[in-house]
Amino acid sequence: MKMIDAHIHLDRYTDKEIDLILEGTGSIEALLSVSFDLESCKRNLQLSRKYQKIKPLFGLHPEQILPTEVEFSRLIEWMGQHQEEMIAIGEVGLPYYLKEDQKVSRLQYGQYIDHLETFVEMAKKWDKPIVLHAVYDDAPIVCDLLEKHSVTKAHFHWFKGDEKTISRMIEAGYFISVTPEIVYKEKIQKLVQTYPLGKMMIETDGPWPFEGPFLGKMTHPDMMKHSIYMIAKIKNLAEEEVSERLLENTKTFYAI
Repeated sequence: MKMIDAHIHLDRYTDKEIDLILEGTGSIEALLSVSFDLESCKRNLQLSRKYQKIKPLFGLHPEQILPTEVEFSRLIEWMGQHQEEMIAIGEVGLPYYLKEDQKVSRLQYGQYIDHLETFVEMAKKWDKPIVLHAVYDDAPIVCDLLEKHSVTKAHFHWFKGDEKTISRMIEAGYFISVTPEIVYKEKIQKLVQTYPLGKMMIETDGPWPFEGPFLGKMTHPDMMKHSIYMIAKIKNLAEEEVSERLLENTKTFYAI
């Protein structure tokens, strides 16, 4: 089975771990490495220049303290200078977990929304897909921004949300990606049951660690084989068919 990891933070692995991943990925056609901040963008660009399988995405992860205006401007300027080398904008979105922990004020949350809108505008201007960290209550706000700017090539990674939002996303044609968590989390299994296979990808979000059968193991793209097995089981399809369709979905969406 050929696979593409549609969302991994390779810059957060050590050089030795990256070598181990690439040495043992005969079944992996590509690794889409998302960025956390400007330094992360630069690291992913370097990795993509060194390894053909690594495809870089540039952005600003929302689950962190707001950058200063100068820092944000530098990131946007750098992304503009390197837009031809990135396959998408990501990872961007809204700080749901920081907000839940009461680490984000209402004023600050508005600034996060403003930053996200800048990225949505860039996606439209540059005709790039956008990869989103947008779960639960944040997802409808993100959908509003996408609709406002007529951005349709949107990828909600590791999505979690209510049925109304899921229906809205399906109608809009947005993509989701599924992590190995599907093996042991019922809510992800229910999402996969509802969401069209034609709008689905797989990912690891590595080096984020997983539980269940993956407890204590370094997150590796090979874990996605278990995701394919579960998706096939839920959709009542052959694993080979599911694998091929997920691969084609990702290639088409990201033009790789």
